[in-house]
Amino acid sequence: MSSKFKVTEVTVRPLAGTRQSAPEQAPQATAALAFLESVARELQAKPFIPHPKFTSGHAQTLAAYYWPRGFMKRAHRTDVARIFEVERGIRVLAHCRWQNDSPAAHPTMVLVHGLEGANTSVYMLGTAEKAYRAGFNVVRVNLRNCGKTEHLTPTLYHAGLTIDLRAILRELITQDNLSCIFLVGFSMGGNITLMLAGEEGDSAPRELAGICAVSPTIDLRSCAEAIEWRTNRLYKWSFLRSMKKRVRRKRKLFPELYDTRGLSRLRKMREFDERYTIKGGGYSSVEEYYDRASSLSVLSQIRTPSLMIHAQDDPFVPFEPFRDPAIAANPHVVLLAPQHGGHVGFLGADASGEDRFWMENRLVEFCRLVSGGPNWNR
Repeated sequence: MSSKFKVTEVTVRPLAGTRQSAPEQAPQATAALAFLESVARELQAKPFIPHPKFTSGHAQTLAAYYWPRGFMKRAHRTDVARIFEVERGIRVLAHCRWQNDSPAAHPTMVLVHGLEGANTSVYMLGTAEKAYRAGFNVVRVNLRNCGKTEHLTPTLYHAGLTIDLRAILRELITQDNLSCIFLVGFSMGGNITLMLAGEEGDSAPRELAGICAVSPTIDLRSCAEAIEWRTNRLYKWSFLRSMKKRVRRKRKLFPELYDTRGLSRLRKMREFDERYTIKGGGYSSVEEYYDRASSLSVLSQIRTPSLMIHAQDDPFVPFEPFRDPAIAANPHVVLLAPQHGGHVGFLGADASGEDRFWMENRLVEFCRLVSGGPNWNR
């Protein structure tokens, strides 16, 4: 890697040149950004050190997924199921774990999974357990159709579907009276949370305290190209098999909307997007989809404190887009970019006082620190 593009463990920009919406807000904004810099320093003090037996990107990705974690078999079974109607006739299923004394008095983490995942994905359950123990309410969201919920909507999910998170956020604010909410997304879910923050910009609700994105697919075109690399064929075929099965299930429920002729002949993720994703998402072409649904185009507009965690050896979400000046120039965004970690992996070596799941620990730490800091959006 050339010195020109050297990436440090934490990227936080100076306060000079920070955009202000009004002169009288400058002191408060400056204090808030200074606070975020102090949060970044605390995160920087705990760099990721990979497990000595799993140092490559592929090893990190798979080891973190398959590492035995006994509590997951039981911890989430008492979570309360909740249906959110995100559009007329379109519903998604979430599972909620509320603090017992007074949920509205506690901060809340809303977790969003990645492509073909579910709210029971291992990283979702691991983060939820740590967040709850740290005093957070936790809402684990299934994207449309995921978690065996194909019957709840005639549509498919896609990487730019911020409308669902916006509806969930609105309901938690207006009906549950929650005043401190963090959106935490993984992989494609991370792209969606960043997209929402960028779209909202200065207009983000004051209750939205922060954004977290792990291994986010901020540039869909480069991801679609990388997944076709020979070294990634295991991941590609796993995704494609799952997506094809989902379309066949949708065909049984909504036969007038889903044509499965030729489905088995699709060999590339791009082909699937051309056949199904862009139709449901309202895009005219796959190129338009990759452009408009990539959060990279709106990262410069984020005004909510945001944490991005992305490993430089991620197998199928290339690191090059994370060198975009829009990230480095935005003082509201903290980027943790370890050399190792894989895709939503980050299985660490032994660490004093923490388990091996470094990424989950940093997410909860960031949200805990920010929830005790300034209210950015007042």
